[in-house]
Amino acid sequence: MKKLFIPLMICLPLFGMAQASNIIVKTAHSSLVFKKENNGTLKQLYFGEALQNSNDYNALPNRRDVAYPTFGTSYLFTPAIRTAHNDGNPSLDLQYISHTQQETTTGIEETIIHLKDPQYPFEVDLHFKAYKNEDIIEQWMSVVHHEKKPITLNNYASAALSLRAPQYYLQHFHGDWATEMQAEEIRLTAGIKTLDSRLGTRAQMYQSPSFLLSLATPAGEDNGEVIGGTLSWSGNFKFDFEIDEQNQLRILAGMNEQGAEYTLAPNTVFNTPALLYSYSNTGKGTISRNFHRWARKYGVMNGLGDRFTLLNNWEATYFNFDEKKLTSLFDDAKELGVQLFLLDDGWFANKYPRNSDKTGLGDWEENKEKLPNGLGYLVKEANNRGLQFGIWLEPEMVSPKSELYEKHPNWIIKLPNRPEHYYRSQLVLDLTNPAVQNFVYKIVDDMMTKNPGIAYIKWDCNRMITNAYSPYLKNTQSNLYVDYVKGLYKVLVQLRDKYPKLPIMLCSGGGGRVDYGALPYFTEFWPSDNTGATERVFIQWGYSYFFPSIAMSAHVTDWGTYNLKYRLAVSMSGRLGFDLVPKKLSAEELALCQQAIKEYNQVKHTIWQGDLYRLQSPYTNNLAALMYNSEDKNKAVVFMYHTQQLFDPGTTYPVKLKGLDPSKQYRVTELLVAPGKKAMCKANGKTFSGDYLMKAGIESGTKRAQDAVVLSIEAL
Repeated sequence: MKKLFIPLMICLPLFGMAQASNIIVKTAHSSLVFKKENNGTLKQLYFGEALQNSNDYNALPNRRDVAYPTFGTSYLFTPAIRTAHNDGNPSLDLQYISHTQQETTTGIEETIIHLKDPQYPFEVDLHFKAYKNEDIIEQWMSVVHHEKKPITLNNYASAALSLRAPQYYLQHFHGDWATEMQAEEIRLTAGIKTLDSRLGTRAQMYQSPSFLLSLATPAGEDNGEVIGGTLSWSGNFKFDFEIDEQNQLRILAGMNEQGAEYTLAPNTVFNTPALLYSYSNTGKGTISRNFHRWARKYGVMNGLGDRFTLLNNWEATYFNFDEKKLTSLFDDAKELGVQLFLLDDGWFANKYPRNSDKTGLGDWEENKEKLPNGLGYLVKEANNRGLQFGIWLEPEMVSPKSELYEKHPNWIIKLPNRPEHYYRSQLVLDLTNPAVQNFVYKIVDDMMTKNPGIAYIKWDCNRMITNAYSPYLKNTQSNLYVDYVKGLYKVLVQLRDKYPKLPIMLCSGGGGRVDYGALPYFTEFWPSDNTGATERVFIQWGYSYFFPSIAMSAHVTDWGTYNLKYRLAVSMSGRLGFDLVPKKLSAEELALCQQAIKEYNQVKHTIWQGDLYRLQSPYTNNLAALMYNSEDKNKAVVFMYHTQQLFDPGTTYPVKLKGLDPSKQYRVTELLVAPGKKAMCKANGKTFSGDYLMKAGIESGTKRAQDAVVLSIEAL
C-alpha cells in the first residue's frame, strides 16, 4: 500500500548520483524530459508521446520552461514555491545539484532530482514515479531547510507542467451534494483558470481534484491529444492553468495554500501529495483505461480482489429500528441473495441517543434501548443466516449534544471567540492532535476487538471545516488544513497495519472525498447520496474517467420513480448493493433482483477488471452506453441506458462496440430478462463477428426513458 508522507533524507541520493544531460521520465508511450542549463537552472524540454529514437531527445530545443519555478528572482509568472528566509529575503533560487534514477519495482522507475539554493540552506527534491505499463506518472515535491528558525512556505505545488499547443480545452468536474462529478469543458484563454477547494474536510463537495486537458482541439473518446490528471490528496487543493503571452500553458497542481501557509521547522522534511497524470494521443478513453489499470494495482485497496454485494438498512429504516426490525431485514437480505448486511447510522449513544442527526456523534457505544444485546448479537444473527455484518461510522465528527463534546471541548475545531457554527448539527474533531488521532483509531480498534466478526465498515464524513481553529496547534494555525489530512492518514495507516484486509467504504456526505490519497486505505467509495438511476448515470460517468468500477459503490434504492430493471442495470455497472425494503417488493420484483444478483456474480469480474469503453455519452445522446472488455477480449459486458424520452418512440440507436477481436465470433446474451418476458435487444441469442459488432453495432431495442439493456458478450 502506498503511504503518502514518507520521510526522505533529501541530501543523500538513494540510488547513486548521475550528472545531468537529458533527464527522461518515461512510460511505455509518453516522455517527460528535463535538462540542466549552464547557469544551473533546471528546464522542462518536453512532455508528450515518447520518441522512438532515444538520440532524438538531444535535438529538443531549449525552452524558458523552468521545471519548478520560484518566487522573487527573475521568474515572471505564478511560482510553484515561495518562502522568505530567516533574514527576511523573500527570494528563492533552486539550482540543479544531482539526480538519481532506478527501477525500484518491476515496471516502476523512480527519478529524484535534487535542487538547492546556492545562498541558503534550502533544498527541494522533485520526485517522479513512472509506471511504464500503465502509462501513469506520479509526481510530488519534498522540501527541507537548515536555517536557524522556522520558515513559512507560502506556495508549495506538487508539480509544475509546461505545455505548448495552438489551443487548450479543459474538462473539469464540479457539482454539489447529490449532483457530484458533473462534467464541463471550456476553452482556456489568456490568464489563469483556477480549480480549487477550501472546505478542509469533505473537500471535493463542489469541485473534483481531477481534470482532462485537450491540446489543439477537443479530444474525443478515441481521438485527440489529451492529458488527464488527479491529485492524491483528501483536503484543500488547487490547480492553476496559466496561459502566458506566448500561448504557453503552465499547470501548477497541489495543496491549496490559501489560509494554509505552512510553518516548517528546521531539518524537517515536508512532502507534498502526488499528482498522477497520463498522456494519450488516442483520446480520453485511453486516459481512463490507464488510470483504471494503475488504480487496481496501486491506487485502491484490494483492487484486484473481490467485493461484497450487500443490503443497507438506511432507506428502509433511517433512525427508527430495533433488534427485531434488523433481524427481519437479515432474513430479507438472505432471501434477496446478497452477501452482507450493512447497519447504517443510528445504532449508538445512550445519554444523548442517536435518534436523529442532531445528537450522539462521538459516543460510540451501542444504544441499549435499540440494541440491548449489543453488536455481537447482530453479528451472530447475521452469520447464522449465512450473512456477513457491516457497520456505519463517522469517527471524525462530533455532535454538540454528546458526552464527547462535554468531556473534551478542546478536541474540537472551532474559534475560541466566535459562536459555534454547525453544519448537519455537528462539528469536526481536531485530527492535528495526536490524542484525537488515537481516539479515532480506538473507535475502530475497540469495536473490532470486541466484535471481531464485523466484516465491513462504512466510513462517513458529513461536513466541511468552518470557523477553522485548532486548540492544539496554538501559534501555527495556518498548518491546520494540511496537518488535519496528515493526521487522518496517520490513523488510516495505523488501522491498515492492524486490519489489512477489512473492507471499508469511503463516504463523505456522498462523493465529497474521492481521491487517490485516501483510496489506498479503502476498498470502494460512495459516489453520491443521490441514487436516482438517471442522475447516477451522469455521476458514475464522471467518476469513470479516473476511477475503476470495482471501487464505485452503486445501490438499488427507491430514490425517484425509476422502474426496477433500470435501477438494477445502472447499479450493476459498479459494485452492486441494495438499500430498500425487500418485503415491499412484489414477487416478480424480488425474483428480478435475485436474478440480477446471480447474473451479476457471473459477469462481475469482467466489469471490475475489464477495460472500460464509453460508447455513447449521456451528455449528447438520449441513449448512454458503455462496456467493459476482458483483457483477453473473450468477454464483455455492455450497458445501455435510455435516459430521456424520445420524440419518436420508435427510434432506436445502433451502438458500435469497441475493443473486441475482429476475427472472433461472439454470442450476445441479454441479462435482466425476467421469465416470461421478451428480450428487448433483437441481437439476443445471436452470434456476430467482433468486426461486425464494432462496425455495424447493435440496436438496443429501447424505446422510452428508463428502458435499459445489459448484454453479456462472449467469444465462442
